[in-house]
Amino acid sequence: MKVCGPSFFSLRTIVWMFEKYYLNNKEKCSSGIDFLYFDMLIKKHGGKKMEEMFCFQCQQTAHNTGCEGHTGVCGKKSDTANLQDELTGELIRLARAVTENERSRSSDELMLKGLFTTITNVNFNSDTVKKLSDEIREEAENRKPGKDAYNVQKIWEAPEDIRSLKSLILFGLRGTAAYAYHAWALGYVDAEIMNFFYKGMRILGEEKGMEELLPVVIETGKINLRCMELLDKANTESYGDPIPTEVPLTIEKGPFIVVSGHDLHDMKLLLEQTKDKGINIYTHSEMLPAHGYPKLKEYPHLKGNFGTAWQSQQFEFHNIPAPILFTTNCLMPVRQSYADRVFTTSVVSYPEMVHIGADKDFTPVIAKALECGGYPEDHPMTGINGGTTVMTGFAHNAVLENAGKIVDLVKQGKIRHFFLIGGCDGAAPGRSYYTEFAKKTPMDTIILTLACGKYRLNDLRLGEIEGIPRILDMGQCNDAYSAIKVAIALAEAFGCEVNELPLSMILSWYEQKAVAILLTLLALGIKNIYLGPTLPAFVSPNVLNYLVQEYQITPISTVDEDLKKILG
Repeated sequence: MKVCGPSFFSLRTIVWMFEKYYLNNKEKCSSGIDFLYFDMLIKKHGGKKMEEMFCFQCQQTAHNTGCEGHTGVCGKKSDTANLQDELTGELIRLARAVTENERSRSSDELMLKGLFTTITNVNFNSDTVKKLSDEIREEAENRKPGKDAYNVQKIWEAPEDIRSLKSLILFGLRGTAAYAYHAWALGYVDAEIMNFFYKGMRILGEEKGMEELLPVVIETGKINLRCMELLDKANTESYGDPIPTEVPLTIEKGPFIVVSGHDLHDMKLLLEQTKDKGINIYTHSEMLPAHGYPKLKEYPHLKGNFGTAWQSQQFEFHNIPAPILFTTNCLMPVRQSYADRVFTTSVVSYPEMVHIGADKDFTPVIAKALECGGYPEDHPMTGINGGTTVMTGFAHNAVLENAGKIVDLVKQGKIRHFFLIGGCDGAAPGRSYYTEFAKKTPMDTIILTLACGKYRLNDLRLGEIEGIPRILDMGQCNDAYSAIKVAIALAEAFGCEVNELPLSMILSWYEQKAVAILLTLLALGIKNIYLGPTLPAFVSPNVLNYLVQEYQITPISTVDEDLKKILG
């Protein structure tokens, strides 16, 4: 970027020129260099340096220590990040203002929306974050006037072990809130779960020691298990038990809409509104498991899946002749080559993108699909490994229907080991480990997979064992509940503990829902989890040492070394 000499322009003009340049060259700008130069200009000419941020809640945080500049690795700007911290402070204020007997539908909804909004890759829009924060403040003020919001900086500046444990609680609550919000959308609410959100947020604003915070960390995991169970019930009672389904990756010619995220309720509403309109619907990323639900499969225009995991969207959506609807994370900074086709709904928000409100009237999305027209001919796409179809729908009901057969195959020595390879995907180096691991698993082993991490391996053709596919996609990240149910059922069938099963968990993490699931596994006493591609930046050495000693959590190393350690 080149800006004319400082003697010719005022600070305001320099700022205006930079903004104009950046808006017209988003795809050329790096996330850091141009902003550093911008800061230098402002500082040199007597201006105040742009407010900086601190955020270390995702796996790709800068240098695996924290994003502290003007833009996070995820693309979130510092002003939005700081507003999200203020929003969190308002949630703590709300939690202090509401006792168990004073909860209301409005306070519960604000608690869930507030926590969900602060998850990585959900909301990039400072205006909507501030608006929600104002609503939470008003709710708290109506309950207990005169109370101040909590300053979240106190958490970030606390002694590292306290900061680490409070971060585990906060990020776990954020992940759990996402699941609770999806259940809420379908009319399913659990008082015990909701009460814990208030309790957990209150504790974050209190002076507590490690011995007081550790039990809350584990309780967060227990509540997340209850919440995943609630969402499983909501989804299956609303749409039926998932059934194994082969999903094509080719996009048929003609108008279509791509639906990304996790919200099956939004998917159902869109399918209904596009019925008989000549528009096909394709899932993207974490929406893939929608194909397994019988009541969604009833719609013949639910055709297939577009692309791979969320981190490839900027490339895969380039010049796409169709609109994309984001129902939840993961949304990335939007590029100009498809910006006019991006729509958001629910808690997702991005500046200047059209937002579908609470009325869920998808007319603008439908109109855009008809305007774009889709591909003129069928458009073949593939998975990461070149596959043209993927399978999904192997939730706990489908797997447990074959429990007897699986147990017999284990006893006969035809199934030697089970691997759960899944979790969040991302763009950081090292995630090819999970593809390589799957490829190198012996032919007498079964792979369970779930969440967007499945895209590293779900199009591989690894064969079958006596008619059982070696790769079983169990669903979205919340369907870790399915994996847990299967593990518990197998342990009961073999008369042993889960930790004694021939089962190894090889997990990848990225954002806060993965944190919640990890806490659930710890709450269940699951040990020997392999975690990668890096360990969380917010876990202090002392807390990590505790997790290693108590639960034998192990960072991934190389595929060969880890397989040798597991299988001997």
